[in-house]
Amino acid sequence: MKKTLVLLAIVAVAAVGCKKKEEAPQTTAPAAAPAGQMPAAAPGGDPHAGLKPQEIKPGAGHKGKVLETMDSGGYTYVQIEENGQKLWVAAMQTPVKVGDTVEFPDSPPMINFQSKTLKRTFDKIIFAPGLAVNK
Repeated sequence: MKKTLVLLAIVAVAAVGCKKKEEAPQTTAPAAAPAGQMPAAAPGGDPHAGLKPQEIKPGAGHKGKVLETMDSGGYTYVQIEENGQKLWVAAMQTPVKVGDTVEFPDSPPMINFQSKTLKRTFDKIIFAPGLAVNK
């Protein structure tokens, strides 16, 4: 009888210890995105809300003369000529004109990027965190 009571007590303690009350999810402020990354947007929200292009220092990587530029979907798309080659780069909307010289850090290019807002496919484009514009 004593063994049965001890066994029942162990089973009861184990059963109570295994039951875990679910806690209500805690609401916290969203964490800041690491440098160089954009924070995740709320569903249906503007992914660029409150963001500004990063300041790019001279000598950042690429440098070229603007041949063509257009703004769409919160981005500025520029085609530059760098060392005799043409290259497309996109950054958060930045005032830039044809003839300006821009600098931006090197980033891996996206291949066959389809811009829905421009209804255009870029064979190769670099998305930069910002552009340094030299007029």
